[in-house]
Amino acid sequence: MGFTEKQIKELNIQFTGFTPEEIISWAIENGQAPLVTTNFRPYEVAILHAVTAVQRDIPVIWADTGYNTPNTYRHAEELISRLALNVKLYVPQQTAAHRDVVMGIPGIDDPNHAKFTEQVKLEPFKRAMAEHQPDVWFTNLRKGQTELRNTLDILSLSKDGVLKVSPFYHWNDVQLDVYLEERNLPNEHKYFDPTKVLENRECGLHT
Repeated sequence: MGFTEKQIKELNIQFTGFTPEEIISWAIENGQAPLVTTNFRPYEVAILHAVTAVQRDIPVIWADTGYNTPNTYRHAEELISRLALNVKLYVPQQTAAHRDVVMGIPGIDDPNHAKFTEQVKLEPFKRAMAEHQPDVWFTNLRKGQTELRNTLDILSLSKDGVLKVSPFYHWNDVQLDVYLEERNLPNEHKYFDPTKVLENRECGLHT
């Protein structure tokens, strides 16, 4: 699936007012190797539910840092079971216990922070993308999350040329709360990302 920036801009205008299901269906129909990524953070259940409703067996890439909260792991297990997710798990090549001894969790001003982020998040993610070679990448990016994400839209291109599709891009938390309530879907807010520290920081996957 190859699109120019001009075509993507035109499609984003066209998709204004489309439902997430309509956007997802269009992307799957026009793609060859779609996948969805998740970290089971708050509201991730929305994208997982919406995408699997269109393609039940779509690969669900979970790059688990090894530092999630017990709540997140329980939430993940519930969603994997309830939605019958086709999870493809990728983890760092070094255990969290080993890393805790040699590095710990560096602060964002620590010179080791970039190395830590590469080890626990970027390397597993790159490995997953290299193995699956997607042309469509479903994400739950939304406007208002970070400065970078405010520059994106429903459709955008990754640095590797993969079409990123964010069906809920223009949705706010209140709208998502209604979406989850209407479908009786669980949410979980006790989430920790050791690479970001602050919610408005990017971890590197989308830069």
